[in-house]
Amino acid sequence: MRVGIEIDDGLARVTLRRGEAGNAIDLEMAHGLLDAARVCAAEPVRAVLLTGEGKSFCVGGDLGEFSRLSGQPLEKHLITVTGALHEALRIFAAGDAPMVAAVQGAVAGAGIGLAASADVTLAADNASFTTAYTGIGYSPDAGVSWFLPRLIGPKRALDLLLTNRRIKAAEAEAIGLVSRTVAPDLLAAEALRTAEALCGGPTAAFGATRRLVATGLTSDLGTHLDREARAIAAAASSAAGREGVAAFLGKRAPDFTRAAPST
Repeated sequence: MRVGIEIDDGLARVTLRRGEAGNAIDLEMAHGLLDAARVCAAEPVRAVLLTGEGKSFCVGGDLGEFSRLSGQPLEKHLITVTGALHEALRIFAAGDAPMVAAVQGAVAGAGIGLAASADVTLAADNASFTTAYTGIGYSPDAGVSWFLPRLIGPKRALDLLLTNRRIKAAEAEAIGLVSRTVAPDLLAAEALRTAEALCGGPTAAFGATRRLVATGLTSDLGTHLDREARAIAAAASSAAGREGVAAFLGKRAPDFTRAAPST
């Protein structure tokens, strides 16, 4: 199985399991990610932790698989692969559960899209990033051309997309491609700690916040303020909102997991 998923107490661990191939995305892995996303959408998941086995998080598409085809069969194959991968990204983005990604080693092509799609992206301080697409005559997929301009700005995005310049984790953190860097031997533990903390939070409020940030980048101020007003009113009247305020006034830690978790 190219992609593993384990759900324990609301935390979904999604693992790319093709470490011997740098977790390169072939058709089977794309469908595996889609299956994992559908499971997360169907189950009462409160947070998602995305990791990749082996030395590298994800080196992008499986060029070996692609090279065995040409012409129209290749075009159809890539549409099928990207169709599954992109639907997985859409499902993860549409849910309330925040995603944490832990990335190490080489992160390239669609691997950057997976890393960038997470709400919190932790990188080993020896990780490296390259878009790679135009270097082989391809254009981006996996949301890379959507995420990068929003995370690092259009000029920096085009620099990385057109030159395929490889950057180290420190630069990726400095420009906003990743949330923060950690020592390689601490990456797994820190990512799990972060995901578990989010798992104990107000899931529906997290979902509303994710959507507000995403839509706010393209909305006019008036429309966005109206969305904020509706969202905070709904959050305040929810069980989680009542629990959060009661905990604050009672000077105790809130227990959002008991307040009607979102599915």
